[in-house]
Amino acid sequence: MTVKIERIYTKAQENNAVRVLVDRVWPRGISKADANLDYWLKEIGPTSQLRKWFHHDPERFATFKDQYLKELQTLDEQRAAFAELQEIVCQNEHVVLLYAAKDTEHNHAILLQNWINHPPRSLKNKNQS
Repeated sequence: MTVKIERIYTKAQENNAVRVLVDRVWPRGISKADANLDYWLKEIGPTSQLRKWFHHDPERFATFKDQYLKELQTLDEQRAAFAELQEIVCQNEHVVLLYAAKDTEHNHAILLQNWINHPPRSLKNKNQS
């Protein structure tokens, strides 16, 4: 199983990968037909309040990471979306998490990729050990 991340604006690298958009807001300039998605898990994205506060400021990334994890742990909608993502990953050999942010080093898709590969205890799927 491999979980990669890519900007939705880049050309798909793997034809056999399941493509999952993990943004709450639909990306500008991309039609739904051109997105070539298998899933859009908008509920997994950070809340609008947290996203607006973060505003992709690298200096706020550590706090953003903590607050986003807290959201995934406590908000039912996000927790369910994370569980769905875990199932998608378990059922597919190659998964690509897609995001729209320009910053390729400080975004929630990187955090999701890390938490899928090494889930915090509070986010572990009941089927995981």
